[in-house]
Amino acid sequence: MTIGQFFLLLTLYLSSQTLMPLQLRSTSVHAFFFNACLLAVVAFSSQQVTAQQEKPQIDSQLDWARWRGQNGAGRWQAPTNLQLDWSTQKPELIWSHPIGASYSGITVVGNQVFTMDRQVNGQTPEDALAGNERVICLDRNTGKQLWQYSYAAHYKGLDYNKGPRVTPTVHQGRVYTLGAVGHLTCLDALTGKKIWQRDLVSEEKAKLPTWGYSASPLVINDSELIIHAALQPNGCFAAFDCQSGKELWRSGDDPAGYTAPILIRQNGHKQLIGWTPKHVLGMSPVNGEIQWKIPYDVTYGVAIATPIFEQGHVLVCGYWEGSKLIKLSDNLKQATLVWEENEFLRGLMSQPLFRDGFVYLLDKQHGIVCFNLITGKVAWTDKNQLTPRGRNPQATLVWIGDTDRAICLNADGELVVTSLTPMGYKEISRHAVVDFTWAHPAYSGDLIFARDDEKLVCFRIPTEVSHSK
Repeated sequence: MTIGQFFLLLTLYLSSQTLMPLQLRSTSVHAFFFNACLLAVVAFSSQQVTAQQEKPQIDSQLDWARWRGQNGAGRWQAPTNLQLDWSTQKPELIWSHPIGASYSGITVVGNQVFTMDRQVNGQTPEDALAGNERVICLDRNTGKQLWQYSYAAHYKGLDYNKGPRVTPTVHQGRVYTLGAVGHLTCLDALTGKKIWQRDLVSEEKAKLPTWGYSASPLVINDSELIIHAALQPNGCFAAFDCQSGKELWRSGDDPAGYTAPILIRQNGHKQLIGWTPKHVLGMSPVNGEIQWKIPYDVTYGVAIATPIFEQGHVLVCGYWEGSKLIKLSDNLKQATLVWEENEFLRGLMSQPLFRDGFVYLLDKQHGIVCFNLITGKVAWTDKNQLTPRGRNPQATLVWIGDTDRAICLNADGELVVTSLTPMGYKEISRHAVVDFTWAHPAYSGDLIFARDDEKLVCFRIPTEVSHSK
């Protein structure tokens, strides 16, 4: 009831009491009026409280809600007035929050920031691999912890065992994570309360890869959670109901690799693309039916860098066996190997970028390599300018809007702005934001969120028109 409705009711009541004979003015009428008044006051007060408590909403276009940002595209829809030349004004540290060790990336939705880490509680000299995995949520503006959820996760048999790997996936008010040793978890994004959890190793006999589960969960159709976890039997990929955690389907008998599947669209058709240590393959998003597959035996199973789909072609980039380009038919039912290259195009963890017919890939020896997607012909290399050459080179590559500018966080924790075109590599700015890291950052508005093994930080990128916030 609104306050206007309340006064209308009061007027009618007084009129009725004036016209009604005294003996008919029952206590029930008085009780009705009293209750109506009470409801009106409560409703009006509730409206006032709601108005006072309501906070400004963050534009959903600013969200970085999943692995590689919106649609997994590796593109930051940044403000157009960002100042990318930092020679006179550096990015500003807004806050820093202590966290545990992890390879987990960061997601940002509204006023919340999410990541995972490893808590060393429970460890003893006799059992050094005990401990908890933790999902943590921080306030976007202050870095204050809003909630945390932790669970026991023993790292026996896990190489590179400092912490979880996946980037949390946030969708429709829920947070989905997959721990390094197979804990698939759904939490309420606002409170951190557990909605459901599945121990895939214990419950589904999932076969753990050498370096643990690293493929972030993928939500499709707003209702299905796709994972790459090698459930046994025949569960290389599987779909779970987002609401209940119930398994919907499973597909494939390959072992688990380390990269998340992607959902592609072409001519009204949809398909899930997966890369395992044995094949590159396409699956129906409806039931997981494998519609095509191309053999690709990967040394040590290191299928890591997320594939890309451009101009009707799937590109995968491997560390040992190099890159392969696969052409798909219009209906996505047939696949043909176009070319493969193993001299300059050997990616490891970093998903390549694509623009105007050319791909930009971090090669294990030559640094950033620019090449033609359709032909595989190399245009140039940056000779390891972006990030130092090493055994396991790493830099996250993200486009800035629809420009040829890219923002990259290298393994040394340096944020680098570059221009990437077929003409060459041009560095614009560089600024250290964290220590050594393989974790993927998140970008939202004019803010960047990055982490290492001790802290998660928020930096503001300068803009051409200065303003205080």
